[in-house]
Amino acid sequence: MDTERRIGILVFDGVKLLDVAGPGEVFAEANRFGAHYRLVMCSPEGQDVSTSTGLRISVDTAAAETGRLDVAMVAGGDALPTHPIDPRLVSAAATLHRHARETASICTGAFILAAAGLLDGRRATTHWKHAATLARAHPAVRVDPDAIHVTDGPILTCAGVTAGIDLSLALVERDHGPELAREVARSLVVFLQRPGGQSQFSPAMRSPLPRTAPLHQLCAAITAQPAGDYSVTALAALAHLSARQLTRLFRDELGTSPAKYVEQIRVDTAKDLLDSGHSVTAAAQDSGFGSPETLRRVFLQHFGVSPRAYQRRFHSALRE
Repeated sequence: MDTERRIGILVFDGVKLLDVAGPGEVFAEANRFGAHYRLVMCSPEGQDVSTSTGLRISVDTAAAETGRLDVAMVAGGDALPTHPIDPRLVSAAATLHRHARETASICTGAFILAAAGLLDGRRATTHWKHAATLARAHPAVRVDPDAIHVTDGPILTCAGVTAGIDLSLALVERDHGPELAREVARSLVVFLQRPGGQSQFSPAMRSPLPRTAPLHQLCAAITAQPAGDYSVTALAALAHLSARQLTRLFRDELGTSPAKYVEQIRVDTAKDLLDSGHSVTAAAQDSGFGSPETLRRVFLQHFGVSPRAYQRRFHSALRE
């Protein structure tokens, strides 16, 4: 018989319900297929908590009283990236870390781990919307804004809300093998391993317009007509600058090259076109990539999925 694995989940008032329910369902479903997980629900001082939806969660124990854990999971909450974190919550996460072989965060729970110093010097991720905030607030953390989940030593972090399911499935696969994990994924009707990264879920990330007037006008023109001829020579002529001057301006003001800037604008445009129902061929032509194959190659580089797979995944059900 497999040894029981104890999973502690730290909750608090305002905790995101899906951050708790998603992993909980994965481990409960795994038990139906022969695994032996025991969930221990804990809060900083042992009180029951109210979730983001207003539903109450019954807590088993205080964080300090959980005993030994195989994995301590710290759930997230909407207020964590923008408000001071309760010191009792930070202390509870640190305590659980000492009790556990591994410590994991779900979504914005990474902010709690970071506040406890547990992510310093480590690679980590969180919800794409808050990745830049985490990086600014905790410069010692190497934030990966595109990863679905990250393991760095005994610390595991994952992206937004449903990524807690991805991380939990990865733990089940590690503990019990791919076949059992596959059965759990099938039963829950989710990917065993989600294709692509977080960037496929984020809105188009338009590059900021620069301050310098010639460059500002040039970038506005690229955004307005992304399918134009934007070789470095053509761009330099449009801006009445030398190719060297133009390249230096892009580097100094935008931190990128002219070619990479144009590519990013075209990727954003193609993503917008796919979102609004255009075909892959039309999106490739109107965004400036020309051929579907070129768009496919660049889309895979940026998002880890093909344009067609992306469109199928996010196509409105109303259009089906």
